[in-house]
Amino acid sequence: MNTLTQNTVYPGASVHNETLVNAATLAGRTGLGLLFVISGFGKITGFAGTAAYMASKGMPMAEVLLVGAIAVELIGGLMLVAGFKARWAALAIAAFLVPTTLIFHSPVGPEAQAQMTQLLKNLSILGGMLYVAAFGAGAWSVDRR
Repeated sequence: MNTLTQNTVYPGASVHNETLVNAATLAGRTGLGLLFVISGFGKITGFAGTAAYMASKGMPMAEVLLVGAIAVELIGGLMLVAGFKARWAALAIAAFLVPTTLIFHSPVGPEAQAQMTQLLKNLSILGGMLYVAAFGAGAWSVDRR
């Protein structure tokens, strides 16, 4: 491969426009991160209702677990947006998504169709998190990788 077209962000990839790759990586990382920042903020403003919903799903110590969920979403989301320790943030959010998806988005029951959509959405987000974990935050980030 010609070293002039080799991508330094994703070694082995042939890219002719590194600015496009960096902009796309920033936009994707920002979109993923903002989703969790906004969700975490919503859990703060609707703390009692969210805790009650969690308890209705059989979650013990819903308030304590909710504080943990808020921390993962807010801190992890902000780390993704900034590109600071983005691989670790993405792995933490990915780990958070697995039980969250299994507990709250069962595609069985009266809301099966809506919950299947939510389950598939979470699987897509999980894929994005694994992508960030594998390839890093990109050149336009605090980590610069």
